[in-house]
This record gives sequence, structure tokens and C-alpha cells, in this order.
Amino acid sequence: MAGSATGEPGEKLPKQDTRVVPKGRPVRDDGEENAHTWGFSDTRYQISKDGHLEISGTRYSTSGSKFPALLPWMENIMQMKVPREQLQPRRPTEADLPSPIRNEEFLLTIGKHLDQSQISEDPLVRLRHCHGHSLEDMCQVNYGGSIHRIPDLVLYPESTEQALAIVQCARDKGGCILPFGGGTNVSQALACSETEQRTIAAVSTKRMNRILWVDKENNLACIEAGAVGRHITADLAACGMTLGHEPDSVEFSTLGGWIATKASGMKKNRYGNIEDIVLDIEVATPDGLFKHVGTDIWPRQSTRMDIRHLVFGSEGAMGIITSAVVKVFPLPEVRKYGSILFPSFEAGYQFMNDLSRTGDMLPASVRLVDNTQFQFSMALKPPTTGIRALKSRIEKAYVTRIRKFDPQQMVACTLLFEGSSRQVGTQQATVSRLLKKHGGMKAGSANGERGYDMTFAIAYIRDFAMTLGILAESFETSCAWSDAPEICQRVKERIFEEHSASGLPGKPFVSSRISQVYHTGVCIYFYLAIFVGDDIKGGTEKFSSLEGAARDEILLNGGSLSHHHGVGMLRRKYLPRLLSATALGQLHRIKVAQDPDGLFPGGLSGLEHV
Repeated sequence: MAGSATGEPGEKLPKQDTRVVPKGRPVRDDGEENAHTWGFSDTRYQISKDGHLEISGTRYSTSGSKFPALLPWMENIMQMKVPREQLQPRRPTEADLPSPIRNEEFLLTIGKHLDQSQISEDPLVRLRHCHGHSLEDMCQVNYGGSIHRIPDLVLYPESTEQALAIVQCARDKGGCILPFGGGTNVSQALACSETEQRTIAAVSTKRMNRILWVDKENNLACIEAGAVGRHITADLAACGMTLGHEPDSVEFSTLGGWIATKASGMKKNRYGNIEDIVLDIEVATPDGLFKHVGTDIWPRQSTRMDIRHLVFGSEGAMGIITSAVVKVFPLPEVRKYGSILFPSFEAGYQFMNDLSRTGDMLPASVRLVDNTQFQFSMALKPPTTGIRALKSRIEKAYVTRIRKFDPQQMVACTLLFEGSSRQVGTQQATVSRLLKKHGGMKAGSANGERGYDMTFAIAYIRDFAMTLGILAESFETSCAWSDAPEICQRVKERIFEEHSASGLPGKPFVSSRISQVYHTGVCIYFYLAIFVGDDIKGGTEKFSSLEGAARDEILLNGGSLSHHHGVGMLRRKYLPRLLSATALGQLHRIKVAQDPDGLFPGGLSGLEHV
């Protein structure tokens, strides 16, 4: 931005610095997170003394509550008795873990750039940095799976310069690097190759967690890659701004991880996906620092191919992402929630389709859950008493007896509105008009808010269910509007067919949710759960087979391999069904040219063998 306009013609005017540096976040581990299960260490689901499900802690609206309806409902859906005695995790001890491959020259050189507090060879720290949160990861680390290779040490750089020094040390001394952010991936992107003979250094960005500057006049901020979503949200809010990017993992995932996986947030209708939000990226690569020259940030540019796009979705293959310049927005004047009931999934789908055509009238977020997931959310409610219980019975009678909604067919839509009072009011009016067109009825703001709050509390259930011998996981896709209903139906049918043929007991739990809408299509989440008893290892293989069948059905019917979870090792084998041999070859050649020594063996590596 130009300063005083009193200079001579042709004189370069001084620039006014509009950037402010917020108070720095402590560079330390707050110790709040579980190491090998999802979430905060003070929150977990468990079986109470009276045999009901309960959740501990105080962080969520349901914390401290009991849910007596859930387990009986699950037994009805899965057609089997769910045990009340929980399996105990069998995590590896230090003696169970593979010995590190030590490269003394590498360690000696690293020690010249990092102090000892930034270098860990602790076996349990190394264990945490070999996995994300896929079902396979959780089964392996918690229930006696064989772990043959983990990082040999963990490094904690605190600056871009230190990250560059680590990469140079690996290049000069024969190591390789595994970038690590929040460790929340569900694609086995952190799996270490059992045949890797070099020292594997996991490089955690958790100490690179600061907002370096905020420019409110130009709606920009520069944030280090290790900053966790919940901290970014809080620190920007203190400046009166928001990033607006809220994936379901926002409490624990990092900015660098969002870029590396090409993430999507629940409020993308208002703020965009991560590739829409990020304007510049710094990456420590084998050739040096990947960045643009200078300090100016432009809203758009046309300067040949934009190589920054190679970093989105690179999954650790291009280098260590150290920071990014992002768009930020003033905190919204208004935030409101809404919920709608529809008599059928088809009616809800048509509502979503019509809503997607309204352009700026879209709420920040809109989600549609099928009947099974709607029933699940009803079962995951604390019991009510007194006036609240009476009110609930009256509402249920109105829905089922007056409106004639079938409890076995009805579905729910939750909405989140953000913006000015005028914008939100206009969006709400549009929603009201369309829900009437499609036979819906408003279900209140409280149910809408509860639906979004459940996003975070419900994430703990998967790891709890494993203690009951139930394996569960979510997977997602994107597809055209015209393909969405058929994909939802056929994937469910395929899972039931494969489950029946597998010899597994009972029935699977299968549900779907349209979680994002676009002008041309949608993102669909699927949720799958099966009972395997105490054979967690063998059950994991059967679960993977079922999920593979579901993925095959998705691809056969026009769905993508992933909307935002990424590929990792888990889905890499499917790439030839989506990319031509020429495209795969070009990706491989880009990787080899950029990293000829294979310092970053994840992500794009090994494409020649796909």
C-alpha cells in the first residue's frame, strides 16, 4: 500500500506496513491430547456402572451425559447383542518396538542446528509418529498388531531455517524425512516402509505454531504450518478475524496438514476450501526454500504454471511445509443454526440440489443425513424429564401423526448461517421457501446447533466401539448431482451383500451423509461398522475388504477416490483407475526431478509401482 503521495514523478513511494504481529503462542506441548486414540485425554466414552454409555469431560455440550438408548438401538440395527465388557488395549511396550537405525553422522550434524530438547529417540515418541488415525492404524497400535518399522528419531524444528537445515542434513548424510503435523490423517500416510534402511527422521512441526502476522486491511495472515486449528481459530478471533476453515478434525489438525491433504472445511460455502484460502506457501525442499520472491501477496496472478499447486495434496512428498499466507475474514456479525426434517432422503436431496443453485444464498454449511444416521443421532441423546420430556413427546406426535412422517424414512438437514444480518436473513428466507417446496418442516435452531456440536463429540465413538469388538470407520467421495442417489444406494447394497457372504455375525451398520454441496455435485460421507468380537486383527482384514468393496462400487458409479481425506498408502492402488499411465508417469517424473534422492519417501513416491 502506498504511503504519502508527495513524491516526484517516477519516484518509488514508501510502503506503509499494515501487518501486526500478535502475541506469540508458547512453543510447547500442552499435553491435552491422547497419544494413540482420538481426542483430548480428559474425554472418552465408556460403559457406566449401570450398563449405559456415558461420555466424560466438560468440553462438549453432551460431556458428563449418559445415553441409555444408544446401545440397545445399535443391537437392533446390527441384530446382535453388544457386549458391555470392554476389551483392554494391548499397546506395544518399548521392548516390542524395532530398534532404531542410527546414522551417527546424521545425528552429529543435526546436533549443530537443533538443541537436545528438539531431538527425541524415545521409543514411545517414535511410536506416536508412525501412525495417523485410520482404523488400520488404531488397530495396529492398540490391539497387538505387528509394527515392523517406525521413525528412528523425531525432530522438532522451531523455524524455517531449522527445517531447511534438517533437509540438507538428510541429503548430505543419507537420511530420509517423514513430515508430521497433527497426526490426524486417515489414509496411512505416515506408514514407514519396512524395507527402508536409511535413518527415518519424523519432523514434527508442532513447535512452529505461531501466527507470524495479521494484515486486517488486506485480509491476510501468515501462519506457521504446525499451528493447530483450534489455536488458529482462537488467536485470529483475538484479532477480530477468522480463517473460516473448519474440517471435522479442526481441534487437532494443522495448517500444514490441511495443505498436504488438500482439505475441505464444513464452512467452505462461505470461506472456500483450503486451495481457495491459501495464497502463498513456504516449503523446505531438497533444493532449498520453495517460495515466491519478495513480500507482496497478490489476490491472483498469471505467471505461467502455478507450481504452488504441486504442494496441495502432496502428502509429505514435496518437502516440509513451514508456513503459508492465507486469506482471513472479519468475524461474522451473525451466526445462526437451523434444522429441517424431510419425509424421505429423496425429498432432502432435491432440496439440497435446489439450494445449490441459489449462489450467494447458500448457508455457510448445509448437511443432509439419511434415516439411519438420523436415528443414530436420536439415540445419542441424553434422556429428558419433566417439561422437556413432555415437549419432546408432543413434537414427535406432531411429526409422525399430523405430518405423517415415517420414522423409518424421515431424514434431517442441519444448517449453519454466518455473515451480516442481511445476508443471514436472506439465506434463511431462501431456505424457508425451498423447504416448503420439498415438503420439509423446520426442526429448530437448537437441533441444528446440536448437530454441529456432535461433529466433535461423536469422533470419539469409533475408538470406544473398538473396545466392544465393533470396528467402525468413515470414508468419503465426491460425485455429480445426478450420481449421488445411486451411489448412496448401491454402496449400501454392496456392503450388505459382501457382509452376508463374509460369515460375519449380525448385520453391518451403514449410513450416508451429504456433507458438502457444489454447483456441479456433492461430497458424500459413508459410515460403516461391523462386529468382530475380540479378534480385532482378523476383523480389521475383513473390514478392509468390505471398505474396499464399497470403494470399488463408488468408483464404478462415478464417484471420486477422495474428496478431502487424500490417498496415502490406503488408497494408492486405485490411482490407475482414475489417472492415465501418462498422467501417473508425469507425476512420478516431477517427484524424481524434485527429490532425486528420495528424501521424502511418502506421497508421490513409488508411483512407478502402482
